[in-house]
Amino acid sequence: MAVETGKIKNIALVGHNGSGKTSLAEAILHKCGASDRFGKVTDGTTVCDYDAEEIKRKYTINTALASFSYDSKRINILDTPGLFDFAGGMHEAVATCDTAIITVAAVSGIKTGDMIAFELAEKYGKSKMFAVTKMDDPNADYYALLTKLKTKFGQGICPIVIPVIENGETVSYIDLLEMKNFKYDTNGNSSEIPMPADGLDGKIETFLSEISEAVAEVDDTLMEKFFEGEEFTHDEIVSGIHKGMVRGIITPVVCTSAATLIGIDLLLNKMSAIFPSPNEKPLPSATDKTGKEIAVSCDSNDPVSAFVFKTVADPFVGKMTFMKIMSGTLTPDTELVNANTGHPEKISKILRLMGKKQEEAGQASAGDIVVTTKISAETSETLCSPKRVIKFGAIEFPAPCYSMAVHARTQGDETKMSGGIKRLLEEDKTMTYTRDSITGEQIISGLGEQHLDIAVSKLKVKFGADVDLTVPRIAYRETIRQKVKVQGRHKKQSGGHGQFGDVHIEFEPCDSTELVFEEKIFGGAVPKNYFPAVEKGLQESMKKGVLAGCPVSGLKATLVDGSYHPVDSSEMAFKMAASIAFKEGLKKANPVMLEPIGALKVIVPDENTGDVMGELNKRRGRVNGMNPVGKGMTEVDADVPMREMHDFAMYIRQTAKGMGSFTCTFERYEQLPANLLDEVVASVAAE
Repeated sequence: MAVETGKIKNIALVGHNGSGKTSLAEAILHKCGASDRFGKVTDGTTVCDYDAEEIKRKYTINTALASFSYDSKRINILDTPGLFDFAGGMHEAVATCDTAIITVAAVSGIKTGDMIAFELAEKYGKSKMFAVTKMDDPNADYYALLTKLKTKFGQGICPIVIPVIENGETVSYIDLLEMKNFKYDTNGNSSEIPMPADGLDGKIETFLSEISEAVAEVDDTLMEKFFEGEEFTHDEIVSGIHKGMVRGIITPVVCTSAATLIGIDLLLNKMSAIFPSPNEKPLPSATDKTGKEIAVSCDSNDPVSAFVFKTVADPFVGKMTFMKIMSGTLTPDTELVNANTGHPEKISKILRLMGKKQEEAGQASAGDIVVTTKISAETSETLCSPKRVIKFGAIEFPAPCYSMAVHARTQGDETKMSGGIKRLLEEDKTMTYTRDSITGEQIISGLGEQHLDIAVSKLKVKFGADVDLTVPRIAYRETIRQKVKVQGRHKKQSGGHGQFGDVHIEFEPCDSTELVFEEKIFGGAVPKNYFPAVEKGLQESMKKGVLAGCPVSGLKATLVDGSYHPVDSSEMAFKMAASIAFKEGLKKANPVMLEPIGALKVIVPDENTGDVMGELNKRRGRVNGMNPVGKGMTEVDADVPMREMHDFAMYIRQTAKGMGSFTCTFERYEQLPANLLDEVVASVAAE
């Protein structure tokens, strides 16, 4: 039987790398009996980090789904990566969940990843909770961190579980909603003990007052009761916190230790009691066949619609499609239509996942998160009943910012590489794969060095393709800076018919990226039937300039004179003559190298703008202006040579501590400075 929508809890674990997301998921699963083994990240034995690369590297790479039952509820946990290179996983999980638990390590405190996760949850209108992790660390200072959380994220921060500290050690934990004090043994089992007599030097009263103030903001009735000095009942407090989470005006804070299972039972209880269900959060708007925006309810009785938020290319199982049932009830063998492509899709199986373990489900209600296989739908596409064709908006993923050229090691690897990359692009929307039309290189782009390193490993392990990554070649061009007139003469006699072609051509600079060809022949010096051959010879010559063999642009060629032989002239002869004229003309016309210039837009915290502008000057960039974009961030607009941008992603990440982002798109070509000419010519020749 499917769990009814009101008893489903969809939760994303998000936060900075190393803050304990996967360990927290493992502790939750073990504590509620969903997993009989208490795994560790360091041992590679956790439920959610099951990929071979995750086990080897000991950090999360892919968003994992763990679905289980607790307190008559269906709880779906999405454990996400914390490294910025794999931020796509956080985006797909936050877009899908109803509540984001943001993990903050008790000692290391608030990090960039926590702030990004909070802002992303705000953007998508999700409920939020902070889980202070690693409370078993002797240097943990919960109350100092709580102050920082309030300062950084506002007065909506509301502690509901606090530690009792005696002589510098945490001895118990108080559930402020239940007003109970719990002590934990070495196995993480709790037992209720009396409340502290001293009220923790007034802390309990202060926190209870903060909770009451937060609850009073939920509705007018509670606000009136608060101002009249009446105390809230237990049910009013729990209901008020729940409503505040639904509206996004209350962000509860709990404290835990995944390693010792301390506080995990309290967290589970809060997940069940105060976290919103899918039908309490508004669904994103959808559009119908005509493009008209329509409202959709998370109702199991409505026509079926499901949003694909993730796909996985598995060489053994096949394509796995992760989706959230937005409306209706899904059953096996359901005939659906892909609203994005119009293609029919048949759902053969409905699977629930516990990490890599699969369990078939008879049906799934609106709001549930399930997986199916062997369908073609991709991430951000909508599957729906033919009776009501609707489409939800796509997830906004971070744009790729780090590129490398990818080369197959052997000819046999080329086909495997192409097919493997195609599969990787289906499951990872933060990656792109293109061919540079000038250099001919295959370019793979992602969010960072580790991102592409993992992609290479996946190509080998999953698809049997051995590949290498190299720094992409820069697509230089050549052009001329002055007007010249030259003769190109091709004459060859070797018995029988000879070869003769003679052209006089004027070469001059122009604004066009393509060759501009004209003819001004008088008196039939060159017959008209040879004009196309002359142009073809010039077009082919444009592929290689005279400085470094780079393509030529910005060139106008005018055929002004020439001569021919009635017997020995031919199209080939005039084509060769044009090529000779091209080479001679460019040598005399002040040839120069052109380098690609990118339009750069960098968004960084205000305090980093000076650093960025200084760095851009070092990289020969020109800053065009700065614009405030809100929330303490500034956009720097600049033009910068593409050859200087390869490692810029790493620079921004380090300088802005993960809070920066940028886009750099090709804008135009400009002349390469003379002092760099020899270096560039040598590098192109070596390539």
